[in-house]
Amino acid sequence: MATSTLNNVFRCLVFFIYLCGVVFGGSCREAKLCCTGRDSSCVVQKAPVNAIIEDLSDKPCYCDHACLKLGDCCVDFKDACGVVDCEVTPWGPWTACDADCGPGTMSRSRSIRVQPQNGGRHCLSLEQRRGCQVSNCHHHPDPAIKEIAMLLPGSLSQSRTANATSDIRKNLRVRDPAENPQYDPKKTYCVEFEILKASKACRKEGNYKALKEGERVCVRCESEALHEELGWRCQGHGVEGRITRWSALSAPHCHGKWLRASAEPDRTCEDRTCKDTTTSFIFV
Repeated sequence: MATSTLNNVFRCLVFFIYLCGVVFGGSCREAKLCCTGRDSSCVVQKAPVNAIIEDLSDKPCYCDHACLKLGDCCVDFKDACGVVDCEVTPWGPWTACDADCGPGTMSRSRSIRVQPQNGGRHCLSLEQRRGCQVSNCHHHPDPAIKEIAMLLPGSLSQSRTANATSDIRKNLRVRDPAENPQYDPKKTYCVEFEILKASKACRKEGNYKALKEGERVCVRCESEALHEELGWRCQGHGVEGRITRWSALSAPHCHGKWLRASAEPDRTCEDRTCKDTTTSFIFV
């Protein structure tokens, strides 16, 4: 009788230990495991090592940070090891289309609410862009609103001492404006612009790094760039209070939008930004 009672107690004890293994064996906190990186030894066995696993819930689980990618973490890994996923705010409203007429771009953004910690899920994109189309166009009477300014670095200004025959601009002209009796080289002027948008390619171009969003640049309209059909002015010199476009001639992937900062062109080109050839440009 005593022997039978002892056997029953022993069986109950073994069964209790097994239950404990099932209930607590999959817990990083109970196992006191929390490892950085990838560590296959940072494992919690729910069943004996040599046991035949008949239930998937008996498979071992891990408490190293690699388990986040492999998908075999113990159920309490994030909580026990202080893993915090990135949290972001909801998307804000879409901005208005940045075009006055025709195709353009609109964007929306969100911000980070909680920074990721201890290998938690990283933050996804914080800005989205999509195309838009403005159909109810209000046509501006000044044709310059549709022009795209073609730019070259200010270092190619006519004031340089290089041989005039090497001027890249003269190769772009069909006719020499100096042959026209209405041509007046004194009509040279400068225009200051505020950069509203610049493509990422501009950052890689040493001659165009000054074309950054929020910066002001000065563009010189020299005599070589005067167009007779435009009334002896430069193409793309902008319209007061309206957004126009620009593009770098020698780096076509560098382009953007700007706003003319001055109401009238500066005939003396005394603006401070036009005095530095590293931050000024010329029209083509």
